[in-house]
Order: sequence, then C-alpha cells, then structure tokens
Amino acid sequence: MPVQCERRESYNMLATGGESGSHPSGGDDGKVSGSQDHQEHLTSWCHGDHHSRSPRRLRGTMAVLVLLMYLVAGVLGNEFSILRSPESVVFRNGNWSIPGERIPDVTALAMGFSVKEDLSWPGLAVGNLFHRPWATVMVVVKGVDKLAIPLGSVISYPLENAVPISLDSVANSIHSLFSKETPVVLQLAPSEERVYMMGKANSVFEDLSVTFQQLHNRLFQENSVLNSLPLNSLSSNNEVDLLFLSELQVLRDISSLLSRHKHIAKDHSPDLYSLELTGLDEIGKHYGEESEQFRDASKVLVDALQKFADDMYSLYGGNAVVELVTVRSYDTSLVRKTRTILETKQEKNPPSPYNFAYKYNFEYPVVFNMVLWIMIALALAVIVTSYNIWNMDPGYDSIIYRMTNQKIRMD
Repeated sequence: MPVQCERRESYNMLATGGESGSHPSGGDDGKVSGSQDHQEHLTSWCHGDHHSRSPRRLRGTMAVLVLLMYLVAGVLGNEFSILRSPESVVFRNGNWSIPGERIPDVTALAMGFSVKEDLSWPGLAVGNLFHRPWATVMVVVKGVDKLAIPLGSVISYPLENAVPISLDSVANSIHSLFSKETPVVLQLAPSEERVYMMGKANSVFEDLSVTFQQLHNRLFQENSVLNSLPLNSLSSNNEVDLLFLSELQVLRDISSLLSRHKHIAKDHSPDLYSLELTGLDEIGKHYGEESEQFRDASKVLVDALQKFADDMYSLYGGNAVVELVTVRSYDTSLVRKTRTILETKQEKNPPSPYNFAYKYNFEYPVVFNMVLWIMIALALAVIVTSYNIWNMDPGYDSIIYRMTNQKIRMD
C-alpha cells in the first residue's frame, strides 16, 4: 500500500506539472506524456500481474520448504539411544548416525558376537573382550521420533533408514553357542500378539499376558498400572488408551517375573529381550500429536521406560545393556516385499563375462588358516622323524638290535 500511494502521488504531480507548465514547443509535452504512460504501465503491473503471481510463488516456496522439513525429520528425526550399559561396553558420545539395518550388528558386537559385515561406526568402541554383558534389552517405540528422556547417562544417536528391527540373528547366535545352558530369549510385540520365547523364558514368563484378552483382564486386577500410574487425560474406557496401558503393564510384569527368578540373571549366559511398543503411535493417530492425551502418554511412557531400564539393569547386577529405538514411522521403500508367482525367476549365480573371482564365505580365512598350519606342522613332523630315522645307529639307538646282539653273543 505505501508503494501504491507514492506512485499515485508522483503520477498526480506529473499530471499537474504538465497542465500548469505548458511550453510552446511539443518536446516537453511529449516527455510528460511518455512519463505518464510509463507510470501507468508500472501502476498496472503493480496492481495486476505482480499481486497475482507473488502469492503463487510464495505458496510454491512454502510447499517446497515444508516438504524438505518433512524429509529431514523423517531421515534424521529418529533416534537410537543407550539407556544403560556396563563399564565393559563403551559407547562414545557423538552425533554419528547409524543405519536402522545395522542396529542388530551393534547389539551383536556389544554382546561379544561376530557379524558377517564389518561395522565402521565410531559410536561403539572396543571394550573388555573377556567381560561381556549378561543381557541386552531393546525397546522399540513407534509413533515418535524422540522421547523427552532426561540427559545424563543416556547416549543418543541419529537413526537413518527406519526399517523394522529384528534380532533374530542375535538370537540364533545365542542359541548356537549357549544351547546347553538354555539362556532367556524373549521377543514380544503386544499390539500384534506376537511372542517368541526360547530357553528358560518358557518357564519364567509362562504367566506373562500376551493376547488382547489376557492384557485386558490383567489391567483390571488390583496390582495393575491402572491403580498406580497417573492417567491424567487418558481413559480406561477407551480401547486405544487400554492398548497403550497394556504395553506398560507388560514392561512391569517382565521385571516382576524376572525378579522372582533371580538365579537366571546370574547364570553367566547371555539373555536377550526385544520389545516393540506401538501404543503411543495409536494414541497419536486417534487423538493427534498435539493433543493432551498424546503429551500425557509420552510422559508416562518415559517414566515407565526409565523404571524398566533401572529394574533390568539392577537385576543383572549392572551388567546389562538397555537400548531404546524411537521411530515415527517405518520407511516402506526400504522394507523387503514378496515376489509374485508370475515373476520371472533370476539365476542365483548368473555367468559373468568378466571372469570375476569366486566370492568366498566369511569363514573361508579361518578354515584356510587352520588347514594351512596343520599341514605345515605335519610336514615338519615328518621331516624331523625322517631325519632321526636316517641318522639312527641300529646297534646303539634301538633296543631291538641291542637285544639281538646280546643274544647272539650268548649263543
């Protein structure tokens, strides 16, 4: 508006000057009329095309910025946090991002197991190789990129490529190396009624509620979280709220059942716990992430996770790693999809025109070194034995020949 007023005033001044200051020659009139035409052109451009195009450009720019913000939040917003860890496992403070598909490798290396591919991530340092943790607890929270956990003993790293995390490889390593000791392996997702128990977990957690009906009945018992946690805006009459509270009940029941069998936490065989919580995500979808219910649920979840981490850490005598993964949503483009029946089948090892070398297994160097040094040792043993036999004196170095000579002399 101020620009338009100034242009109108200048236009009036030019018009007044043209009328009052009439010159005998038409040159000045031509200049004034030309300036008036030019000013009218500027005014029409200011009132017309400029105001119609600038909002469009502004809206387009804002849309691009919002899209970039969502992309950055989706890539770098998720977190991988270490809530508790013993002195033998060293996690460094830093802003090093970790891909989601490599988190099982971090867990395996922290427990002292080997991985197929080298992990070049500076967040995990080399700790005490002869003193490994007795348990690893991983909690995956879906629906939020980060939780307001008080800083202190918590170490957080940015998470890239948010994919569903599976610790099956770690569970297989535990089962293959400690099958006789029957360690505890528990993988649980209450919202999906998915549970996997192995080893002593079948006897320790046989009373653990895992189905929706069991969790619903467990919540309305006397010693449930409904009677101890501050619900605030959450309601016990809403199914979405009950799903969230049932996950908190599972956390409490796991530590409670494990406290009854403390001898399991001291058998020196590594245990594994993997939990996936999606109740906060359902609350965010139902009420909205800006709602009071979502804020109250986040606070209650933070308190429950801290207590659960403290309980598990103390039950294992301070020799447990408690990990937390917060994911707003999984990246579907990175999730493997099943193939259709009509899809053409590709060859497993297609012939290459470049004559590449054979791709050996990761165990090949170990087997090769074992065979090589055993063959060298056997060869040296044969050489030494042959040399001694070659230089042996039958009359003095062999008891057989010695006895034979004495017998001959006696005869």
